[in-house]
This record gives sequence, structure tokens and C-alpha cells, in this order.
Amino acid sequence: MARIQLLLKELEQEALTTRKMLGRLPEDKYNWQPHPKSMKLIQLATHVAELPSWVGMVLNTTELDFATSPYTPVPIANNQELLSYFEKSLSEGIEELKKASEAPLDDEWILREGDVVYSKTSKYDMIRMTLSQIIHHRAQLGVYLRLLNVPIPGSYGPSADDESEFQPESSSQTAEA
Repeated sequence: MARIQLLLKELEQEALTTRKMLGRLPEDKYNWQPHPKSMKLIQLATHVAELPSWVGMVLNTTELDFATSPYTPVPIANNQELLSYFEKSLSEGIEELKKASEAPLDDEWILREGDVVYSKTSKYDMIRMTLSQIIHHRAQLGVYLRLLNVPIPGSYGPSADDESEFQPESSSQTAEA
């Protein structure tokens, strides 16, 4: 399978869990943070929601320099706006991948802040890193939700909060069948 098809498949699969996670945010806790060095809940969620749009940025540029393009998060007022923002970012990422070709994936892409280079890698590797960032920050979001006593949706199977919905057959039931 071509790399672009693999990236598309993974982006679409991870969107299922990301969508469920973003939909569970308690709006009255948007400014909550578990530690002073941690992002606020809404900052983290907004970052998760925007990450799929990085696919197009990587495909269509050679670098991101925070010194010349400072980070400005989109203001989000509620979960409906957050999910709409995620769907827009996801749609952009998918469309950019669908029109991409394989060869430019090997081109160099740099993430920097002025003279400080955070990453210098291929466009393919940066897109893979972006997908990993979605998963990483979504897991952080899961910790936030757990600390706020919000049920966590399953990711690659049921979560502890989904237990009542998913009861695997016990070995004695299986042996009787």
C-alpha cells in the first residue's frame, strides 16, 4: 500500500476516537488545568482539533518557523465549535492527502523557532509525527477527563468506562458452547 493511502487510513481511523474524546469535554471546565505547567483543557483540546490541518501545511510548505509565524489558537466557545473545528481540520488534512503524490513526501521539512531547529525530517516523517501528536495529546486529554471524573471513551477497544457495554465471554461460557 502506498504511503499516502496508509496515512489516509490512519488519519481516518484516529478521527473516530478523537471525535468521541472531544465531544466529552465539560464546557464548564474549559479553563481547568491539572498542573501549572499543563495546558488548560480547552488549549489542549483545540490543539488536538487543529492537528489534522498540519498535514496540508507540511505538504505545501518547506518549514514552520514560530519566530515568523507565531502560534495563535482559534478561539473556541463550546463543544459544537470545537467539533466543527476538528471536522474542518480533518477535512483539510484528508483532501490534501488525496491530492498529494508520493515523491514530495521525501522532501525535507523543518520545524523551527528562528535559529533553533526542533526537527528536520522528511515531509512523510513529519506527517507521521503529526499523527503521533494527535494520539499523544488525545491521551493527555483522556487523563484530564479522568481527573475530572468524565467517562473515557474506548480507543482501540473498550475503556474501563465501557465495561458494562462490553462483556467478553468467560472461558467457562466458551467451553460450554
